[in-house]
Amino acid sequence: MTSTSSSSYGLAFDTYRKISMTKQKEASAQSFFVSGVCCAMEEAIVRKHLDAVAGPESYSFNPVTSELRLHDGAKSGQVVKKLTDAGFATRSKQELELPVTIWERHREGIVTGIASLFTVTGVALDHMGLSAVAVHGLLLAAIIIGGWKVAARAWKSIRTYAFDMNVLMTVAVCGALFIGKWTEGAAVVVLYAASLMLESYSAARTRRAIQSLINRSPQQARVIQNSREETIDARDIVPGQRVIIRPGENIPVDGLVVEGRSFVDQSAITGEATPISRCPGEHVYAGSINRNGALQVEAVSKYEDSTLAKMVHLVEQAQLKRAPIQHTVDKFARVYTPVVLIIAMSVAVVPPVLMQLPFGEWVYRALVLLVIACPCALVISTPVTLVSALTRAARLGILIKGGRQIEMLAAVQTVAFDKTGTLTFGKPRVTDIILMNSLSRSDALRIAAALEHRSEHPVAFAITQEAVRSTVEYLHISVEGFEAIPGRGVRGTIGGIEYFLGNHQLCEERGSCSPEVERVLEQLEYEEKTTILLGKSGEVICILAVQDAVRGQSASAVQSLKNLGVKQLWLLSGDQAASAQQLAGEVGIDEYRTALLPHQKIEIVEQLKTRYGTIAMVGDGINDAPALAAASVGIAMGVTGTDAALETADVILMGDDLSKLPLLIQLSRKTMAIIKQNIAVALSLKALFLVLTVAGVGTLWMAVLADDGAALIVILNGLRALSFEKDL
Repeated sequence: MTSTSSSSYGLAFDTYRKISMTKQKEASAQSFFVSGVCCAMEEAIVRKHLDAVAGPESYSFNPVTSELRLHDGAKSGQVVKKLTDAGFATRSKQELELPVTIWERHREGIVTGIASLFTVTGVALDHMGLSAVAVHGLLLAAIIIGGWKVAARAWKSIRTYAFDMNVLMTVAVCGALFIGKWTEGAAVVVLYAASLMLESYSAARTRRAIQSLINRSPQQARVIQNSREETIDARDIVPGQRVIIRPGENIPVDGLVVEGRSFVDQSAITGEATPISRCPGEHVYAGSINRNGALQVEAVSKYEDSTLAKMVHLVEQAQLKRAPIQHTVDKFARVYTPVVLIIAMSVAVVPPVLMQLPFGEWVYRALVLLVIACPCALVISTPVTLVSALTRAARLGILIKGGRQIEMLAAVQTVAFDKTGTLTFGKPRVTDIILMNSLSRSDALRIAAALEHRSEHPVAFAITQEAVRSTVEYLHISVEGFEAIPGRGVRGTIGGIEYFLGNHQLCEERGSCSPEVERVLEQLEYEEKTTILLGKSGEVICILAVQDAVRGQSASAVQSLKNLGVKQLWLLSGDQAASAQQLAGEVGIDEYRTALLPHQKIEIVEQLKTRYGTIAMVGDGINDAPALAAASVGIAMGVTGTDAALETADVILMGDDLSKLPLLIQLSRKTMAIIKQNIAVALSLKALFLVLTVAGVGTLWMAVLADDGAALIVILNGLRALSFEKDL
């Protein structure tokens, strides 16, 4: 084995080991939501307290969705107390159900509205020439109502030696009152309160998008227990238990249909808008909606192990994984803020001392600079966009495991495909049923399925599944004298007639091959199909052809990728040259390599990375795990190998729908474009108002409007990713 293959297998082993360790941590983890974190500086304060109590490796915190996960639940009490003392309300995930009162739902909006009312009234009375005491009283009330929470946080920040946005705002307002700028001080408070309100509503919208996934799974379920129907908590369902789902109800667990037929809406899982027909033997997902027929489903997993639960967990985890561009922005912000603070101090002191300029005027300019100093818009420009993109992708049936993957996907110019289970279905399907006498198609299929239903051979499974799809009943048929003929097929008597079902060799041994049969077999074998012959009394009555069929979306997905400018498309297959070449030509892939062992796929992926840069590898998530790990981005089919795919790949296509692949590339490119737009807007507005302030044109309310306006612009622009639609 080559060193490349050894290292890649080692990489796959390390991946599984890390997954196992992560699962052990998550078993004892607790989730909380921390409110009041509105900028990078406040995030730094939260992390400082968490590091002191729990240690930097014992938690993960997402400032966009405000979620805190403690890997060591034993320290949760200390953490909650520490954050509460620092002025950050902390509630458990169970406590964070939908608020029940208007005050809880709209606290920021109500406070902002009252403060705005007092401010507008005060300004109006001032213009009317009324008493300064009354005017100042109204403006002071507006400042206290809208800013008391900001001042409290500022005090907490000062105690921890962290000068955040709350400190800057409090100093600016106090300075404005000190130099007699009451109206502007109130305006600063109202505008800042409005920005906090808008950020709160924006974060709530993102959380609701994730919550909508969770809400798809019902809390209760009807099961067959002790030979009767009972209603139990959905979390108590165990594998093997039969669940009854009536029309219009949500399916509570992953399972197999054992009775009934219906159309099922799987859009929450696969992103497929059209309901899918489901009948006995076919899989259904938790969170899907049963549309019209009653179903009995045998659970194949626990409630918390369902595909939907894994999706929600992965979306939440993905938000914690930062993209490289996010680290770059954070590093810039850490340098940028102190520099601006030094400039503000210089503006307040240097001109009055060295040039004898008016002290009050230059202090005012320094206060404006302090307001501009916080890089909220810059720092929030990236995470809000990434979270929106991750959530939108999940709605489309695509799971992306973090911001890094989005950034890598936006740069992809080369895509390599596995063949079996990726471009094809990965399991034999009946493609042709050719009748050789007067027997009907349904009768031929019924006899073949009756002979094969005891077998676990893939070809036998293909025949019985075709009978199910064709609504052909066969289980009631009695087969007498059944005999398996090793390496050739089976035979048995049905209704007094002996039938055989097997390969070409069995047909020849029984003297049943006619020139017409040979001609049909030759054509089917030329098409790379496996043939099964059904015969009786020296004649062949039906020929069934089985093949690993090409997915209907494969060719269109490949063409869409070409339309997007993806320059290199490769097929990496373990099959022989003839079948791989035929498939490559059928779907439109120009470059292919065949008869590859797993370690050889890895070597080719490494070569493609060296030659073309960023490469995406698409596989079924089971035997392709090492190659997926070796690629820049590993993309797995989520149904063919669900467990392996969810654990090893960077991206999972939940419905095994390759048409989502070009959609994924488009979404990633648009997300990165939005992030770059946001960074440009944030930096441009900062630069503009810094210049205006030093020139004496900027005012406090203009500075707040610029800072909060920039934050609002980047938040709203980032949320556009939630409504992304394909362009092709």
